[in-house]
Amino acid sequence: MAYNLQLCDREQGYLMPPSLREWLAEGDLAWFILDAVGQMDLGEFYAAYRSDGWGAAAYDPAMMVGVLLYAYCQGIRSSRRMARALERDVGFRVVAANQQPDFRTICRFRAEHEETVERLFVQVLRLCREAGLVKLGVVGLDGSKVAANAALATNRSYEAIEEEVRRMMAEAKKVDAEEDALFGPERRGDELPEGLGRRVERLKRLQEAKVRLETEAEEPAKAVQEHLAQRQVEEVTSGKKKRGRKPKMVESTPAEEAKANTTDPDSRIMKTRQGYVQGYNVQAIVSRDQIIVAVGATQEANDVQQLKPMLQTLERTLVAAGIEERPRTGLADAGYWSEANVTACSPPEGTEWLIATTKSLP
Repeated sequence: MAYNLQLCDREQGYLMPPSLREWLAEGDLAWFILDAVGQMDLGEFYAAYRSDGWGAAAYDPAMMVGVLLYAYCQGIRSSRRMARALERDVGFRVVAANQQPDFRTICRFRAEHEETVERLFVQVLRLCREAGLVKLGVVGLDGSKVAANAALATNRSYEAIEEEVRRMMAEAKKVDAEEDALFGPERRGDELPEGLGRRVERLKRLQEAKVRLETEAEEPAKAVQEHLAQRQVEEVTSGKKKRGRKPKMVESTPAEEAKANTTDPDSRIMKTRQGYVQGYNVQAIVSRDQIIVAVGATQEANDVQQLKPMLQTLERTLVAAGIEERPRTGLADAGYWSEANVTACSPPEGTEWLIATTKSLP
């Protein structure tokens, strides 16, 4: 069995300097990443490639994984920034054995192996466990708002989305008519006119954003209507009017100020200490020796609903990593305080959670 892969030799000699080993200090992060990748089981990555040696040579998956991990450790998420660093940054050039995959190749590799890259997290935990780094006597949970690959400016009001959808639908209809006249009603032609594909994709995103706004508006309106109907049935059955304020009707159409992001529809506007970002609320549970043992991401800005899901994620991760020990004590800030959380997380469930009840001392 012979994979047809480009040679990845980090000991290749050069004139200045003669070896990649002379480019970086021994304690540099790049060497740690390479050593870690060397201990990982990358069989799932190689399974996607032909093993008969046929076809064009592909970049070694071990090298691509190393580049991704090295970039992520330095807070670099953009495939374009990685491609530039592979040309200019010594650490990246060492990790990539002086090879320079372009940003499309990096992006495609990440997309095709996204789930497999996530599973490497468990392998890292196993390595940490074997090295005696995972100490679970006390763990801490917190959330952080992380910016998405989308700008606040790409949030569009419902009215603006409707207007742009109408305009682009008219444009698409006009272009269709012109193409029918040029190619005939039954022929498509070789390519769409230059730039039309991008407009069509933008139109698709706007339509999806519009549908999401409508769905988000319909759900609470439907819930209120069902509650009113139930209230009326109870009043008829009992012959008495129910006490308390009657729920107000909710409009089933989006408010004009309702917004949806057309770049990353799943992201949300998040308030942070530094202002607002378009992104996600990323959750993490960290062991006493600073090893991340569970991670998660949510659209919800508030942390209070994230305690139970993160405990479930922690259990799955520890089982997958083969770690039998369980935390005795958990720490969380006031963002996770609620009576429901206290009830759900009380012994004998396992970990005793200490949750702050207020954000500051009285």
